[in-house]
Amino acid sequence: MTARYARSTRGVVTSPHHLATAAGRAVLDAGGNAVEAALAVGATLCVVYPHMNSLGGDGFWLLCDQSGKLTGLDGAGPAGQAYDRGFYARQGLSAIPARGPHAANTVAGLVSVWGAAHAFSRTRWDGRLSWQELLEPALGHAEQGFACSASQGDFLTQKWAELGGFGGLTDVFAPGGTPPQAGADFRQPLLAESLRLLQRDGADGFYRGELGRRVAQGLADAGSLLCAADLAAFDCRRVDPIGVRYRNGLAVNMPPPTQGLASLLILGQLDHFYLARHSHLSADYVHLVVEATKQAFLLRDRHVADPDHVAVPVAELLSPAATADLADAIDVFRAAPWGRGVGPADTVWFGVVDAKGRAVSAIQSIYHEYGSGVVAGDTGIVWQNRGASFSLDPRHVNVLKPGKRPFHTLNPAMYLENGRPRLVYGTMGGDGQPQTQAAVATRALDYRLPLTEVLDSPRWLLGRTWGQSSDTLKLEGRFAPEVFDTLAKRGHEVERVDDYAQMMGHAGVIRVLDDGGCEAASDPRSDGAAAGA
Repeated sequence: MTARYARSTRGVVTSPHHLATAAGRAVLDAGGNAVEAALAVGATLCVVYPHMNSLGGDGFWLLCDQSGKLTGLDGAGPAGQAYDRGFYARQGLSAIPARGPHAANTVAGLVSVWGAAHAFSRTRWDGRLSWQELLEPALGHAEQGFACSASQGDFLTQKWAELGGFGGLTDVFAPGGTPPQAGADFRQPLLAESLRLLQRDGADGFYRGELGRRVAQGLADAGSLLCAADLAAFDCRRVDPIGVRYRNGLAVNMPPPTQGLASLLILGQLDHFYLARHSHLSADYVHLVVEATKQAFLLRDRHVADPDHVAVPVAELLSPAATADLADAIDVFRAAPWGRGVGPADTVWFGVVDAKGRAVSAIQSIYHEYGSGVVAGDTGIVWQNRGASFSLDPRHVNVLKPGKRPFHTLNPAMYLENGRPRLVYGTMGGDGQPQTQAAVATRALDYRLPLTEVLDSPRWLLGRTWGQSSDTLKLEGRFAPEVFDTLAKRGHEVERVDDYAQMMGHAGVIRVLDDGGCEAASDPRSDGAAAGA
């Protein structure tokens, strides 16, 4: 049985898969810093949780040193130069397909983030471990195999009607036409060869080397219009994180094109309420967070897109006056109308704090489970379908243009007190990410719950994720019956779901303690673990 909680004075790590957590812990045990441990975790997750993330996906990393200096690494890959609205119109399409080669229409930015993170570690955080060493655990699991998680086969089975026709995918993930059972030994020799090339040539090789050429050829053979020039033109960006005051500290996140703004807008509104007067299991608490979420999502959908193409007034939206106005607009007794939702997202979040108090909050994704369904030739790399989130409406803020980055649900979070990391947290789950982040942050900060209780407590979800088609307010069944009744009377369209519902996401959290130590927890809804060095 893997541990869901850990405490240490030498650093901690949490992730949604126990093998990835073990890889990060080994780096901390060897004296590695938080970035180095996160690289081992992130690479391993691409092997052992392949339905959730891949080298063919995007990623965003939020870094903070012990003095509070923040750095963001933005790995949002842009649309290929051959993809514009006219292309899809000529195909007779009114929307970008969710699967297939023309859903594989954006560059994968994750590996570039890894390369930038490793360089940052070497130059800023005295990193000593080599790129090759940090990828070795991932290579070992790809080559030698690992016990398959239940969700890997389950999600392929559930989505077989969408994915079963992609021979490149089923050859790798359903040999013989049958998805693997939980616990089955699962090996990925093609991915292992790609990881060897990545070890040999560095991150740059994914975009401008032999691996990049193989990827581009594999995508072209599958019918995607992404090309070697699209890959070669890409480098991730170093960006300034954004923040909003919350209680006695600062909540921070990534700027657009991520929905980090929405996560901060929720907390910015809740800062104007005394949440602790209500139980964290009460209808009053859930109602307040849900109403703040509605207003945050309305602003997100109006504004958030690639800031190279659309001006996003982040500072204005997060100002104390603006969040106070939003808070004043919340009716504490009545639900505002609702009916929208971005939809599913399959993602991994993980976090590390090292012995010096330096922190990494990281998120990696291929958007839907198994992404576009396209495997890039003989590389074993599943390609994301993040570009399916583009609109073909020319008036839409997220309209498709060549070279434009799509709107991203991905957003890794931290909370700083006295200029230092205090809370490192995040989750997967599309529209659920800002909502689960709010639950984690408020339960940890306002209610000061033990971290295991922060993640174990029942959660809610407004809108759609994990393939759900309804925009109801979904609550896990462990909420008391009167919570359902009270919320319904206030006008919420309430739906009861499983006691520990997968749609609520796989969250994780690390808390830095007053004595300089830290503690970590992983979500019981995941296959994860927390570990201390």
